[in-house]
Amino acid sequence: MKLPITVPTSSVARNALVLIAVVAGGAALYWLRDILTPLAMAIFLLIMIDGVKRAIEHRTPVPSRFAGAAALIVVVLGFLLSIWIIVDGAAGFFTDASGVSASIGPRLDHIIADVSGLVGVKDPPTLQDLLAGIDMRGWLTSAAFQAQGVASGAFFVMVYLGFLLASQAGFRKKIVAMFPDRGARNEALEVFNRVRGGVEGYLWVQAVTGAMICFVAWILMRAVGLQNAEFWTFVIFIVGFIPVLGGAIAGCAPPLFALVQFESYWPALILLVGLQTLLFIVGNMIQPRMQGDNQNIDPVVVLLALALWGKMWGVPGMFLSTPLAVMAMAILAEFKGSRWMAVLLSGDGEPYAPRKAEARKEGEDGWFKRLWGRGKAPHEKDRNEG
Repeated sequence: MKLPITVPTSSVARNALVLIAVVAGGAALYWLRDILTPLAMAIFLLIMIDGVKRAIEHRTPVPSRFAGAAALIVVVLGFLLSIWIIVDGAAGFFTDASGVSASIGPRLDHIIADVSGLVGVKDPPTLQDLLAGIDMRGWLTSAAFQAQGVASGAFFVMVYLGFLLASQAGFRKKIVAMFPDRGARNEALEVFNRVRGGVEGYLWVQAVTGAMICFVAWILMRAVGLQNAEFWTFVIFIVGFIPVLGGAIAGCAPPLFALVQFESYWPALILLVGLQTLLFIVGNMIQPRMQGDNQNIDPVVVLLALALWGKMWGVPGMFLSTPLAVMAMAILAEFKGSRWMAVLLSGDGEPYAPRKAEARKEGEDGWFKRLWGRGKAPHEKDRNEG
């Protein structure tokens, strides 16, 4: 009989401690989700503000002293405008102005009858029969609480973001005190650059590919005459930042509502085939080429991260699942005891993907490198002067 592989006791103990720490950390993240979710979103927006600021500095004539304020205005207004458009558009879709609310019941009854006829059901149920066993009052109450939670969550995100921006002035002294040695600071800076590069790369790829999808999708929806095409275009762009699930929503939601709007099934079929073909081409041909080395994450990890963070933090966790996975891989790769976890998270077994030459330019490092590079510990100054 083959004997089991002998593992050193120290490795077993180290891995056990890592596993216990992960479980305990996950439990803390779940129980503190009401506090940590807006904080995570605020940190995410702070990284976005830094990226937009550097883009404004290098690609627009706006003076550098105004670039930070301009980036803050763009990101904050974009965040609040996105929430308002989604909430207002979803609420207004079922109003009389949309022209759909008056016919949604009879149209759904007709669809149910057609589907029942295809499967051989002689006495199909009506929409009212199907809804009879559903607690609509409870569902509407839950939806109202969800809407209230979105509004309060956005408020706390803005509060956290304001305090994070105000605390930037003290970052330099804190970092110098935490890492007195310049070598340790440079190593920590590399970790931050990997995290920031992965998050910004993810945002850039999703934004560009989302814009491509939205442009073609808007043409398709306008061609078939789908109402609220602009609203659905914006929804497709926003849900595109949710991996896996976002593509399913983008490809199925407009065709489903086309079934309600039109008496014929052809517009919905055209939208379904067109959107699914578009998503397949972008997701399998364009997006992988654009991602490059920025998101060296295993696809299974992306799916598991979506399920995990969605379970713990809900919809905000779904949006942040891939950036959080990138951050986890970069941090875990720095420690000998947890590097094996980073290898499992990576797509090719190399957590440290080679960075492109242009990403190493001084101009791309932004305020964080200036913040780290300027501070020196007193003993370093004396050593250099000596």
